[in-house]
Amino acid sequence: MHQNLHRWGALGMVSVLLDLIIAVSAARHSVTAKPIQNKEFHMSVYDQLQTLGIALPAVAVPAAAYVPFVQTGNLVFLSGHIAKLDGKVWTGQLGKTMQTAEGAQAARAVAIDLLGTLHAAVGDLNKVKRIVKVMSLVNSSPDYTEHHLVTNGCSALFVQVFGDKGAHARSAFGVAQLPLGACVEIELIAELA
Repeated sequence: MHQNLHRWGALGMVSVLLDLIIAVSAARHSVTAKPIQNKEFHMSVYDQLQTLGIALPAVAVPAAAYVPFVQTGNLVFLSGHIAKLDGKVWTGQLGKTMQTAEGAQAARAVAIDLLGTLHAAVGDLNKVKRIVKVMSLVNSSPDYTEHHLVTNGCSALFVQVFGDKGAHARSAFGVAQLPLGACVEIELIAELA
């Protein structure tokens, strides 16, 4: 198996890990979702989004004194985006009112919003050279320990959309509360070609 991982490269390793994570999550939470397998990635980002059935949302108006993104040099920094469900804040606390699988769905929803903002920032997602870093804040009870599995909902989508360029460095933190009671907030750094 390890020889196959080296042969497939980073995307193959992520794909195998995602399969394992989803299998474990499915066993624990009765989830049957499976990521799209992309060992060879040659589609445009927009073709891949269409294949996944994703329409990019408009940039949300900031709720406080900040801007949705800042570009400096070839790096684009996206402000934290909170999870939304049906256009409203997706509220909840992992380990108390939400399970890990639902949290991962919320993180995936945040990733879609981040892609919409990134598109607005750069004009063409095909200009993205790499998703550099994701930072995830998970509204959770003090004894909850699966923040990393929640954040996989975001990370998996970036790999599905961008292939190897979507594999990124990441931090996932549990926090006592988030703005408006949101269950997840995620920010992003991307590099442009």
